[in-house]
Amino acid sequence: MIKQFTFNHFGVNCYVVFDEETKQCAIIDPAMEASYEDAQLYQFVEQKGLTPTLLLLTHAHVDHICGLRQTSQRYGLPVSMHNEGAKLLRQAEAYGAMMGFDVSAMNDLDTVHIDEGAVLRTGNIDIECRYVPGHCAGSLCFVIPSEEAVATGDALFQGSIGRTDLPTGNYPLLIQKLKEQILTLPDNYLVLPGHGEHSTIGDEKKYNPFLS
Repeated sequence: MIKQFTFNHFGVNCYVVFDEETKQCAIIDPAMEASYEDAQLYQFVEQKGLTPTLLLLTHAHVDHICGLRQTSQRYGLPVSMHNEGAKLLRQAEAYGAMMGFDVSAMNDLDTVHIDEGAVLRTGNIDIECRYVPGHCAGSLCFVIPSEEAVATGDALFQGSIGRTDLPTGNYPLLIQKLKEQILTLPDNYLVLPGHGEHSTIGDEKKYNPFLS
């Protein structure tokens, strides 16, 4: 099962992927910037009786990480991310000041680096990690076969793609990686983006002007 929350003034989608049998879960992009948003996520986890076992980051742009520290501390979990995103994580405080986020330095967060192609597991749910740079360095998409879904972060949106004009952005690379790593999934797979509405792989192949 997958539960979506939308947090902060940039409207970031956070996902909780949970196994109802084992009650284990993974949290993707905890982006809460206010205490009431913290409460929404944590109350859901507790009311469902879930035990978070993975804290996953699609990429380290500041709007996706503003709830990272408190979630890591609350559940005693390291942040699982691609090593190419480490520099952005270190720069979070500076970027946050420019974009209206109060984010303290992330240098001391415990991190686990995910290799391209790694398969992680929470409960009975496998989560495949696909490296899709281009929006920024260190960008991962998480494929969840049992749910027929992929969490794409800011790489792929409904009818659009992530912007590539920020540091480490690369438009040709993003298009290449989306076609190789994401559009090769079955057409019925849900696309769970970092912002905005859900889509499907089939719809993005047909209607996305950047990819069709």
